[in-house]
Amino acid sequence: MATTSTAAKTAQFGVIGLGVMGQNLALNIHDHGNSVAVWNLEPDMVDKFVHDHGDIVGNKDLKDFVQSLERPRRMLMMIKAGDPVDQMLKKLAPLLSPGDIVIDGGNSWFKDTQRREAEMRNVNLNFFGMGVSGGEEGARHGPSLMPGGSKEAYEHLKPILESIAAKSDSGPCVTHCGPDGAGHFVKMVHNGIEYGDMQLIAEAYDLLRKALGLTASEIADIFAQWNSGVMESYLVEITSQVLTAIDPQTNKPLVDQILDKAGQKGTGKWTAQVALDLAVPIPTIAAAIDARVLSSMKDERVQASKVLGSSQMRYSGDKKQFVTAIHDALYAAKICSYAQGMSLIRAGSNEWNWGIVLREMARIWKAGCIIRARLLDSIMKAFDRNPQLPNLLLDDEFKKAVRSAEGNWRKVISTSVELGIPVPAMSASLAYFDSYRSAELPQNLTQAQRDFFGAHTYQRKDDPQGKAVHTEWTSLIRKTGGK
Repeated sequence: MATTSTAAKTAQFGVIGLGVMGQNLALNIHDHGNSVAVWNLEPDMVDKFVHDHGDIVGNKDLKDFVQSLERPRRMLMMIKAGDPVDQMLKKLAPLLSPGDIVIDGGNSWFKDTQRREAEMRNVNLNFFGMGVSGGEEGARHGPSLMPGGSKEAYEHLKPILESIAAKSDSGPCVTHCGPDGAGHFVKMVHNGIEYGDMQLIAEAYDLLRKALGLTASEIADIFAQWNSGVMESYLVEITSQVLTAIDPQTNKPLVDQILDKAGQKGTGKWTAQVALDLAVPIPTIAAAIDARVLSSMKDERVQASKVLGSSQMRYSGDKKQFVTAIHDALYAAKICSYAQGMSLIRAGSNEWNWGIVLREMARIWKAGCIIRARLLDSIMKAFDRNPQLPNLLLDDEFKKAVRSAEGNWRKVISTSVELGIPVPAMSASLAYFDSYRSAELPQNLTQAQRDFFGAHTYQRKDDPQGKAVHTEWTSLIRKTGGK
């Protein structure tokens, strides 16, 4: 079948970029009763897509693609983030009319989205940055969508986005996140939480295999059992499935044949960088990023294991009780990871005046996305109880859950230290919990040191809101040790 000309058909929605995600989203949109036009840099891909899927408006020329869309034109770019987005906008903008809407569905840096939105707005065009989570399967059958842009323009997108989004018992997994970069910011933090969640699950797996000596099959059964309770989530579910896969070459568990070097695409690093800029602690997520970086140092780690040795100790206590303890430690640490992510979204919303509703972020993550979990329903309800909740740990239900798990959490961390099994994200979560609930931290000494060597000043306890002061420390220091 030849590509369709603009004279023959018009479409309600356009998709630019026919990679796997672009194709699946185009088909998802079409399946929900919307006529779709497509364009791709390689014309052969357009021909093949139209040939394979029939009732699609295919265009080899970008101008024909634009003219084939109903007004206000609505189009989604699923192309590589970075300069390709800017180049595509330069080509598109002269072809568009005032009020038209262009969506960037890639994992773009949210500040780039802010810049692009302002540039497009200056020529009376609407630009949206939209996080898309759920991978290939989600794109085809229902992703979680996080659009950010003009509230007025969103009304033109809402019917289509709600139709293609995943559905939970709380509705379609899409909402208007806020203006300009809000959607891509939310997706960035979503990915940061994903990093933390995956690392915590990996640490639980490591404890089960190293401390208890369990096989992949035995661990799969444990994760499957955990997935039927409070820990129910997509990541726990696929973990139980991954652990059952058998390598056809060795007839052994496939997971045991995979090299322990984890990759990353940048969104986790962005999350950590923004958190530092906004002074929001996210130690669980940061530990997960560090763990991936350390994993990439495979050759160096192998050499270090020969020089420094590595622990081969096993847990000698009751195995069943320790499995329960790992469950509780994982759950409490996950709560801390989500708490850190939500706090970062709130800080970003305040910094850029986005008006993000945290309850809605939990709601749209309940289905379709990678971090979908039963826990999100509890998070949504926590923000129902208190929309201004500063931290999930202060919610009564989460406070009870964490305090209930605290004993086992501490047992797992102390046992891990004794056995020499690294659990950086679980440990960071516990340190976050302990620090957050501490009325007194040792940074009084830090401030004294800073003032001593750099005259950075400090505030006094008896006047915490008063003027910062500096001390001439040498005149007050008591001579000790015969010096």
